[in-house]
Amino acid sequence: MASGVGRRIERLVARYFDADLPASERLPRYVAPLPKWLEDIGLRLAWPIVLVNLVGTLFGFWYYAGQPTSIALEGQLGAAPLEAWVLIPDSPAATMFIGLSLAAWKLGWEADWLHALAFFGCIKLGLWTPYVQLALNGPEGIALWLYLFLIGSHLAMAVEAFLIHRYASFSVPAVAVAVAWYGFNDVVDYFWPILDGPHHTWLRAEPVVTTAAGRAYDHSVAAHDLAAACAVVLTILATFLALATRLEKVKVDRNV
Repeated sequence: MASGVGRRIERLVARYFDADLPASERLPRYVAPLPKWLEDIGLRLAWPIVLVNLVGTLFGFWYYAGQPTSIALEGQLGAAPLEAWVLIPDSPAATMFIGLSLAAWKLGWEADWLHALAFFGCIKLGLWTPYVQLALNGPEGIALWLYLFLIGSHLAMAVEAFLIHRYASFSVPAVAVAVAWYGFNDVVDYFWPILDGPHHTWLRAEPVVTTAAGRAYDHSVAAHDLAAACAVVLTILATFLALATRLEKVKVDRNV
């Protein structure tokens, strides 16, 4: 029943967003959990999804800048040196990666490393943020609409990740690039801060303390360790899923 309704919706979308779609390779559900009709809808809507994600990237930078109403930056970016900015806004970077990944596919550009970065970013930040918001931060200290938006929009990122296997090969060098980038982020976010770190998203679950250098978050609490553990586990999960997808795609190619 659900499949029939989904396919009818897909045919309706196809009337307005007709496009050549990459073939579905019948991969196992553990690496391709979305129904084919939903994959097809997502790929047909690639350009609108690109736009949504790039707008989300801009929103994310605004959020990390303390939601300024003028050119003055506050928030986490305002408190960090300029050279550390590339390490801080992980979710905006992930939405940028998936937006550029879909655009590269539509334009016929070879960019498997970008597809791998998009997959890792959407899996990792798409699941890390809802976990942190629901299990650690809670709704206190933030507008309810923004709290719900953060959870819903990041879960949508996790769904987007499972469109990528339709057009990416997940080559070992490409996966290595993603592992290096997100592994490096885990290290400097939680274990070896550099450039006046740490660089992970400020957690409302961490109490604010006053030090000689000013006000700062207390990273000695359990919430910090739980957020770190989740980040590392999700990097491992993304690595496993990317390499497993590669293996399953190779199996399909050999059987064709």
